[in-house]
Amino acid sequence: MSYELIAGVDLGSNSFRLQVGRIVGDRIHPLDYLKETVRLGSGLTREKLLDHASQQRAFEALRRFGERLRGFDPETVRAVSTDAMRVARNAHMVLQQAEAALGFPIEVIGGREEARLIYIGAANALPAAAHRRLVVDIGGGSTEFIIGEGAEPLMMESLFMGGISYRQRFFPEGRVDKKRFYAAEVAAAREIEAIAADYQRFGWEEAVGSSGSAQELAEIIESNGLNPEGLNGITREGLASLRQLIIRAGSAEAMKLEAMRADRLPILPGTLAIMSAVFSELGIERMTYSDGALPLGVLYDLLGRFEHHDTRDETVVQFRTRYQVDASQVRRVERTALLLLGQLIRLDSPEHENDVHFLRWAVSLHEIGVSVAHTEFHKHGAYIISHADMPGFSKRDQARLALLVLGQRGKLQKLASMPAGDPNWRLIFCLRLAVLLHRPRDDQPLPELSVRESAVGFQIDVPSGWPDANPITAAALGDEALLWRRIGIRLRVRAVPADAAVQPELLQKA
Repeated sequence: MSYELIAGVDLGSNSFRLQVGRIVGDRIHPLDYLKETVRLGSGLTREKLLDHASQQRAFEALRRFGERLRGFDPETVRAVSTDAMRVARNAHMVLQQAEAALGFPIEVIGGREEARLIYIGAANALPAAAHRRLVVDIGGGSTEFIIGEGAEPLMMESLFMGGISYRQRFFPEGRVDKKRFYAAEVAAAREIEAIAADYQRFGWEEAVGSSGSAQELAEIIESNGLNPEGLNGITREGLASLRQLIIRAGSAEAMKLEAMRADRLPILPGTLAIMSAVFSELGIERMTYSDGALPLGVLYDLLGRFEHHDTRDETVVQFRTRYQVDASQVRRVERTALLLLGQLIRLDSPEHENDVHFLRWAVSLHEIGVSVAHTEFHKHGAYIISHADMPGFSKRDQARLALLVLGQRGKLQKLASMPAGDPNWRLIFCLRLAVLLHRPRDDQPLPELSVRESAVGFQIDVPSGWPDANPITAAALGDEALLWRRIGIRLRVRAVPADAAVQPELLQKA
């Protein structure tokens, strides 16, 4: 399926951004850009709850974005939320209302996934270059550091420091003095120190700042002649001069400089302190600026999915390799699981495309927990998937994938909170049955079986002579039926005459 217009939404801790682009070949031409200063991160209470005022600002901004996105197909819009939603304890409740306001799903992404998307956006907005680039993005609640070549990120890290969090911590009410500023710089330097040696060892030739913070610093420094003559962007000397000016003024609001934007004044001291520490700890003398950031990165990542270059597929392959998963067993289980699912839904239907992807990924990763211990490996695998950095996957994606891996075996009460009719039940049924049938881990042909789904559960038909010929597997199916019954779902296993079973050619077509 091809689309012309796509949209990316970034729910940052300071600002919300909407970028609309037109797909032309393998490039995206930006068409429209909306920005709302929401300061979601400022609404985090000491208990890590988003307060009512910040929620209302967010919903109002998202309703305006939703108006601009009317008529867009769901597949053409990707909305992501970053640090504030990552740490908010009431994020789940807020997201439900936020999605209703926007009209599209919102993904909460991890710090390294944010870093990956930022780099993709920055790289695609810069001239092509063969050398390595360091991209630094100072947000409201976190700062991302990425080294990459071309459009490929190679090293990614997200540190818990940003303009809003540093204002609250070091510059309450906007007051700035030498002692406060030095404390903020030292705190940022200590965070950066943990990654500095590895990043400097890996190396880069060009440092690039992205997003509003870097743009604001560059504009203020350039517009007020704070850089050495002939240099633009952000320089070490320019940062030092701006540092002196803000300390002398006592607050960002008191400075009388060109290019000062009122909406960003509250977070300027924090972003300046962090950027000063970045230059100092990483030995940077000059930094250029890229207009591309997270929203553009989201668009290019979405374009990749349309063109079947889904980063999530690459991540799953990397995890299979890292955890030394048995590729032969994956092939067996995947083939059977998809044949079973194909009897319950149309595999080629756009409506079920996402379900098919998740079943494939769950099969690929269902044994990664064996690398920890064979005992209860499904629990180890679910834990790894829940907590690992998985490029391309949102937190919600990872939670769904972990649920499937956890549900592949054992008691089903652990999933009993999942509502009836949830499509994950169907995927879990197919995965559990495929895993059970391939327990011998060999290539012996399976029986000609059929499955169907009803309002009360599932039914499996097997050839009449098969249970007597395979007593171990038949007994396992009986135990499986009992496990489903305990959570109120019926699983019926019927032995039927051979001519009533699904023929191999029909099973293959399914």
